[in-house]
Amino acid sequence: MEKTANIKYMSIVINFCTILGLTLSAVFMVYGIKSNIFVSSEALNEFLSRLGIFAPVVFVMIQAIQVVFPILPGAIGCLGGVLIFGAFKGFIYNYVGICLGSFAAFMISRKYGVEFVKKIIGEKKYNKYAGWLERKNFNKMFALAIFLPCAPDDFLCFLAGLTKMSFIKYVIIILAGKPLAIFLYSAGLKFVSDFIIRLVA
Repeated sequence: MEKTANIKYMSIVINFCTILGLTLSAVFMVYGIKSNIFVSSEALNEFLSRLGIFAPVVFVMIQAIQVVFPILPGAIGCLGGVLIFGAFKGFIYNYVGICLGSFAAFMISRKYGVEFVKKIIGEKKYNKYAGWLERKNFNKMFALAIFLPCAPDDFLCFLAGLTKMSFIKYVIIILAGKPLAIFLYSAGLKFVSDFIIRLVA
């Protein structure tokens, strides 16, 4: 009974965070367009200077949260990190935030179980990948998927928490597999973003 109540409570929290995240994201996008922080390095530097030393911390927290709660698509966060902090620091902050969120997703999934995972990602998507849980080579498949930038990483982190995989093995896979996917996302989206800006400039 208590576990069911916890799942219901977490579902409410997730829905609230999603709505709040989308609202804040929309407000920030409007602000960004009006203040030119997406196309002007001077405006962007001015915006970041207001946050001071807290800017990287806030960004890492956002990236961690978006893995657990579907506030923003991960690709947008990766691009944001590169645009705001530059290629190297952006990559590092993306990596740290996404890894922390991935660890949290695994632990939450292990604690609350299948019903909670269904609430978070939807039963349809869960059923699509549920067959993975019955495969003996799940660990290898999971590791391969984490290395690929097109795999549904966030969901697979929850799925891994439902298996017998040890947390230590999970951490090793995440730490080793995330850099390539994050780099490809960041570099690819930065290239597209620069191309679009040159077209409309």
